[in-house]
Amino acid sequence: MAHSLTKYWWAVLVILSLDWLSASAADDATSKDPIIFTVASNATEGYVRYLRSAKHYGLTVTTLGMGKPWLGGNMKSVGGGYKINLLREALKPYRTEKDRLVLFTDSYDVLFLAPWAKIQEKFATFEASIVFGAEGFCWPDESLKSAYPALEGRGMRFLNSGLFMGYADKLYKLLKTPTKDTDDDQLYYTKAYLDDELRQELNIKLDHMATLFQNLNGVEEQVVLSLEPTEKEATLTNSEYNTKPAIVHGNGPSKLTLNSYANYLAGAFVDGECKTVQEDRLTLEKDAPLPLVTMALYVEKPTPFLEEWFGTIAKLNYPTDRLDVLIHSSVAYHAPTVKAFVDRQQGRYRSLKVIEHDADFTEMAARNFATKHCVQRGCEYLFVVDSEGHLDDANVLRSLLEANRNVIAPVLTRPEKVWSNFWGALSGQGFYARSNDYMDIVSRKLLGLWNVPFISIVYLVKRSILPDVSYELQETDPDMAMCWHFRSKGIFMHVINMEQYGHLIDTEYFDMTRTQPDFYQLFNNRHDWEQRYLAADYKQQLEATFVPQQPCQDVYWFALGSDRFCDELREIVEAFGEWSDGSNTDKRLQGG
Repeated sequence: MAHSLTKYWWAVLVILSLDWLSASAADDATSKDPIIFTVASNATEGYVRYLRSAKHYGLTVTTLGMGKPWLGGNMKSVGGGYKINLLREALKPYRTEKDRLVLFTDSYDVLFLAPWAKIQEKFATFEASIVFGAEGFCWPDESLKSAYPALEGRGMRFLNSGLFMGYADKLYKLLKTPTKDTDDDQLYYTKAYLDDELRQELNIKLDHMATLFQNLNGVEEQVVLSLEPTEKEATLTNSEYNTKPAIVHGNGPSKLTLNSYANYLAGAFVDGECKTVQEDRLTLEKDAPLPLVTMALYVEKPTPFLEEWFGTIAKLNYPTDRLDVLIHSSVAYHAPTVKAFVDRQQGRYRSLKVIEHDADFTEMAARNFATKHCVQRGCEYLFVVDSEGHLDDANVLRSLLEANRNVIAPVLTRPEKVWSNFWGALSGQGFYARSNDYMDIVSRKLLGLWNVPFISIVYLVKRSILPDVSYELQETDPDMAMCWHFRSKGIFMHVINMEQYGHLIDTEYFDMTRTQPDFYQLFNNRHDWEQRYLAADYKQQLEATFVPQQPCQDVYWFALGSDRFCDELREIVEAFGEWSDGSNTDKRLQGG
């Protein structure tokens, strides 16, 4: 009996030892430091954002091809074989390592959403040697759709090459077939996956349900920002499969959706506070010369309260000897107001140039001219202000400079309305669509910095971006054209609402044929109307503690209108010209 028990315990010990050795081997299989590769030729804003997300989760990325010419063709169609060739060369030192995990991602349109431990944990659930992200489109060769293995259950069926991960030796074998730099990388990987023998040999699987990799194109409506009660920052959830991917890829036309999500992900917004607005800021030294700025002022439509607009320009808290001012007005009615400003400011700025309304300059030509004029004057920034944008904060230019973005606009709205100078999202046709956070941004319930697809009226552009500024696009107004070009080139447009920088004017019902047309703007531009036409102490008189003056018994003085209110009202009445004749007959009254 004792002998049997001894044999039994030896068997248990052997089994436990084997389990321990197996577990140790599994640990060793992933004990080597992982390698994360990406490809980028230029440090674009998308690339910088990508690296920021990696740093947030403690990830180190090796970038291939940086600073070298892009040889992969036009990525708006097929191309990208160059990425395969760069990766193959980078994997050579690791080509025999069966126990080293390698992750490859695109960069300009990718964000990390988790640390390496979570990425590795999700990868392990596939029990695969190589895992690719999946999408709903068979691109670039739709004829291969029928060649894909049948999909068991739900999910995205087709391979996407923007995100994949596997063991170094298997990945190197996957890349053994030569390819041209200009061949398509996704087609290359697709053909490898559709090779049944190779797929089985390398144990390649697709992430059909976005457990690890989320490709956004075609499924934007399934992917939502989520914030758990116990967490301080948002994550992405695929509501269709109830998964939380560790890496997201804004492939194809979904880049704008990624830009919107990125405003809140990877530590950009933590515990309700925007963190990116405090990052990479420019310090304006008190004793050092401030940047040279070309300020382009545009009066492209009849605009009420233009005098006040020029007044806010003149009051900007910025050294005038560091400002080159360019004015373009296409409205003859406003010529006297423009001239009055120029006469008052002549000699005050570093330079002052005016393009009159009768010059042969369209709005588009004038805006394109400003970019050239800026460069000729040696500027560091171009500051554009349209006549609808009143800059009530004298420090607005400084605030935009300090935010230190390539293209940035202050959030301006019409008082007590939600009409603003930016769009939070675009419709399928490229026009306005309301984003989920738009109301919170314009109402300033959320404060911070946002990457948006459209800005207008007031914005600051760094000189390095000016070669990419164009206001020309067929059948499109200049602002739409400019933003289209920025989006197509991957240039981010930001808006900031940390302060109340100013407000917008409503120009729609401004009738220049009237005598003193500003006087009729009470209901369209009430804020500005009150500022100009109400007596300075009008609102003080409405307070409960106010005691009115009595020049005599039962007579009260009540200040209603300003001197200008009285002057313009008299001019309007006199222009109308139908005064009473002083008799008992008055044809203006019913019944005489």
